Amino acid sequence: MELTVLDQEANNSEASSCVSGSCGSDNDQMSHLTDEIREKVQNHPCYSEEAHHYFARMHVAVAPACNIQCHYCNRKYDCSNESRPGVVSELLTPEEAVMKTKAVAATIPQMTVLGIAGPGDPLANPERTFDTFRMLSEQAPDIKLCVSTNGLSLPESVDELAKHNIDHVTITINCVDPAVGEKIYPWIYWNNKRIRGRKAAKILIDQQQKGLEMLVERGILVKVNSVMIPGVNDEHLKEVSRIVKQKGAFLHNVMPLIAEAEHGTFYGVMGQRGPEPEELQDLQDACAGDMNMMRHCRQCRADAVGLLGEDRGEEFTLDKIAEMNIDYNAAMKTRKVVHEGIIEELDEKRAKRERLAAVSIPEPKDQIAAHYRPALMAVATSGGGLVNQHFGHATEFLVYEASPTGVRFIGHRKVDQYCIGGDTCGEKESALSGSIRALKGCESVLCSKIGYEPWSLLEEAGIEPNGEHAMEPIEEAVLAVYKEMIAAGKLDEAAPEEAAQQVNAG
Repeated sequence: MELTVLDQEANNSEASSCVSGSCGSDNDQMSHLTDEIREKVQNHPCYSEEAHHYFARMHVAVAPACNIQCHYCNRKYDCSNESRPGVVSELLTPEEAVMKTKAVAATIPQMTVLGIAGPGDPLANPERTFDTFRMLSEQAPDIKLCVSTNGLSLPESVDELAKHNIDHVTITINCVDPAVGEKIYPWIYWNNKRIRGRKAAKILIDQQQKGLEMLVERGILVKVNSVMIPGVNDEHLKEVSRIVKQKGAFLHNVMPLIAEAEHGTFYGVMGQRGPEPEELQDLQDACAGDMNMMRHCRQCRADAVGLLGEDRGEEFTLDKIAEMNIDYNAAMKTRKVVHEGIIEELDEKRAKRERLAAVSIPEPKDQIAAHYRPALMAVATSGGGLVNQHFGHATEFLVYEASPTGVRFIGHRKVDQYCIGGDTCGEKESALSGSIRALKGCESVLCSKIGYEPWSLLEEAGIEPNGEHAMEPIEEAVLAVYKEMIAAGKLDEAAPEEAAQQVNAG
């Protein structure tokens, strides 16, 4: 028997609801969508967890101004060593943005989506934003267009967004209560005035809710981003999720606060902590219910290029683009073939899952008993939905939970690359230690290869390295390792952390 993977039996039990397997419009949720919506999301790496393994996106930094201030934000220009929203290396004119988009799309045919997400707020820079969209609609009609906004100027921009056939809009909504909002937003700039405190938060919340309703009325898919700030809005985000779902949002992305002091944000300077991975997971699960939850967000830079989790922006600086000879008509033909090939592969995988779900009830000996506890596993991957990356080359690990009810994607954990090749491989002790700390709670890590030293240190930390499933599909590999752990008698006991707590309590 194959375990149900990612909500295959969504209609059969509460355990197979979005809580058990929601991650964007994931593999099996896709089957429940209308043809129109499926067409919009199947190749969008932010709106489909499955798609993010195969399709790339890019952001163009044409919107420098912002009309609100957030305690977690510090916009930085000409910055290449930080990976977070609001950071860019080059500010672009609309013309430069179009030139860059065409260059990326011709070079990376898997790129399907162009988004404007800053470094300020796109709708606070309407001329630059909509000039970019207008030119791209004319010159690159095969690219999806997206925008990400704080929502303050959204209601008056909805008609213009619809005019440019923008099917996806992201609104950052961190609260629906002004008393919470005044702790997050020190001010907004509204009707040519700077407004502070609870009044400012109320105006922002009202505009966000109005804009959300207007977008939904026009059939535009809305993703809501929420920053989890421990002690400020963490419990409140459950109410946020309930309300945005009620108003028709398609997807909710609860993401962790980034608050390192070196970033220069108010929260960073004041020592506000970010959430632990377990806290984030618990909140995402609590918010899920029937709501699609995005768990694969990378909190991208405002000039990100490539697959989620990678950044190829340095390949496409203005000086490098100027030397490229781009035939975009030819590029569109190539892109069409590539996209059709990926969609065909994904359709085949989906059909296979449906066939497995439709088979007769398996023999009891093939079933996995319900008493086995869940296990978290980390995966090193360079894309394509495969276990295909060397442990030492990973800059992030994808985390999955396997249980008797299925396999679900939990999230990702960023790390510093341990091995950079040559004589330096293995010398970055701090990076290796950081990777092991980042894998806290995981019982196994799947990768294509791993060196002796990290293998030993992982085992000492109670994490089992596994290189036996290289080049296998991730979900199948995770399931296989889960079965191996069961066969070895490792899942009859409490999880390692629980066992340690029991010992300490005794």
